[in-house]
Amino acid sequence: MRLKGKNVGVAFTGSFCTLKEAMEVMEQLKKEGANLFPIVSENVQKIDSRFGKAEDFRKQMEELAGRKVMDTIETAEPIGPTGFLDLLIILPCTGNTLAKLAGAITDGPVLMAAKAHMRNEKPILLALSTNDALGMNFKNIGLLMNAKHIYFVPFGQDAPAKKPNSMVARLEYLIPAAKSALEGKQMQPVICAPKGACM
Repeated sequence: MRLKGKNVGVAFTGSFCTLKEAMEVMEQLKKEGANLFPIVSENVQKIDSRFGKAEDFRKQMEELAGRKVMDTIETAEPIGPTGFLDLLIILPCTGNTLAKLAGAITDGPVLMAAKAHMRNEKPILLALSTNDALGMNFKNIGLLMNAKHIYFVPFGQDAPAKKPNSMVARLEYLIPAAKSALEGKQMQPVICAPKGACM
């Protein structure tokens, strides 16, 4: 499956340490020829962190996509009735977003985009980034693994000695995972060893 000409929503949530890498993936999606539609959570809109300023991230997203970000529930809601997205990627997908998605909670732009997109029975790709993947969020990963039209970028532990419950998506596999999701397939293996170990 090619990404050229596909309408891809890229939804950013507040795992701030991974936003720079997420921007690089967005550039790769553009090089693949995808039409990009950025969506941002309220935290990504407002919080300046040691990893960068919110306004700078927003400008970079809009420059890459060539359009304004969707930053409210109201601007994300039309994804449902218009059905214009082929794929929605939540990049990064925090534990908070993961839990709310598993619990059918819609209280912000990214979750509204996911709910709206799911009604069209089209794929959602989650690029996990959470410190409690092997803790309280483990059950939510299981729930979403079994949900229709939801796929994961292969992920694994990022710092098992210091953060034994933490897991993050291996973003080097996002492009092939996106192509697989568009074909209705989960890229395998889902659980990866350190970078470079998944094939």
